Amino acid sequence: MSASQTSGPLRPVRYDATSRAIHWLTALLVLAGAALGLAIAHAAPKDEATKYTLYDIHESIGLTILALTLFRLAWRIGHPAPPLPADMPAPMRILARANHVAFYAWLLAMPVVGFVATNAWGFPVKLYGLIPLPDPVGKNVPLAEILTRIHAVAGWILLGMIALHVTGALYDQYVRRDGTLDRMT
Repeated sequence: MSASQTSGPLRPVRYDATSRAIHWLTALLVLAGAALGLAIAHAAPKDEATKYTLYDIHESIGLTILALTLFRLAWRIGHPAPPLPADMPAPMRILARANHVAFYAWLLAMPVVGFVATNAWGFPVKLYGLIPLPDPVGKNVPLAEILTRIHAVAGWILLGMIALHVTGALYDQYVRRDGTLDRMT
């Protein structure tokens, strides 16, 4: 039995340490970005400077998620996911794979849509207040309105995907007791 495999007949092989670190860092960044996005949308401070600071942090987190996801996909080429438990039913396997593919798509698309929306509103993006980024579209309020709506709806869908992912992991851990959660811890 390899060092990365846990004991027991149904215990799956774990993801490598880098993959686990990227997963949990991404999870923290997504939750932080979502919290900021909700705060901006529903409880934005009256103080303009504070509001713009929150936007800047939200945008920087989103672009960090984009970079981290690109790195994660590149890393995954040489470090594939460990196999799912052999006794996992086919529909669950399909749902798990579809959820992961959707996560990657969302984590790539959402920051791009948010970035272009910000630029279309006429605001430059400065990564963590330090690195100015190019403006790909220029001010275009009708485009900004559409992209902002898409970004908001995609955010709610992402929160639903997270709920599904967490529910599946907890189901596997506590109902099926197949050790699937151990793959990422």
